[in-house]
Amino acid sequence: MEGIQQIEKWFIHYEKDVTNFLVYYTGTTDVEDLVQETFLRALQAYSRFKNEASPKTWLISIARNTAIDLYRKKSVWQKLKERLNQESPDQKEHQTEEKILKKQEYARLYEAINELKPNYRDVILLKGIAELSSQETGHILGWSENKVNVTFFRAVKKLNEQLKEGEYFEQFIG
Repeated sequence: MEGIQQIEKWFIHYEKDVTNFLVYYTGTTDVEDLVQETFLRALQAYSRFKNEASPKTWLISIARNTAIDLYRKKSVWQKLKERLNQESPDQKEHQTEEKILKKQEYARLYEAINELKPNYRDVILLKGIAELSSQETGHILGWSENKVNVTFFRAVKKLNEQLKEGEYFEQFIG
């Protein structure tokens, strides 16, 4: 009973953080099932939770593993179909130019993050976007704080290089 109550409290406090992380990690806003699965897995594993990390860190670690498991199961064609069907041309006609540009910026940033090697992508998502500390990021990835900081620095540098190379960056400097 204690586990259920604790997970409910964590859901209230951390559901938004888990959702935001999964949106960035998966590249889609349709993450409700993943969020639900994350908290279900947390409930099942509650007896193994040790206060070595914060609940938020532990939950994001579970969310990451849940997303990885899901995408291992899905075929490449299903993922492609989902991306193509996310937004129909009719929806685009009703958007303002500013919203379209903002979506294009986010799409380019997401694309650039996904082009990074897996270690760089993970550290950018956890430390940069989910705003976890170096210690929390290290706990999730099984790295030392120093490795997190060095890898994060290199990942940000590489991400900036990728963004400068693309048309995305040239729109704003030229």
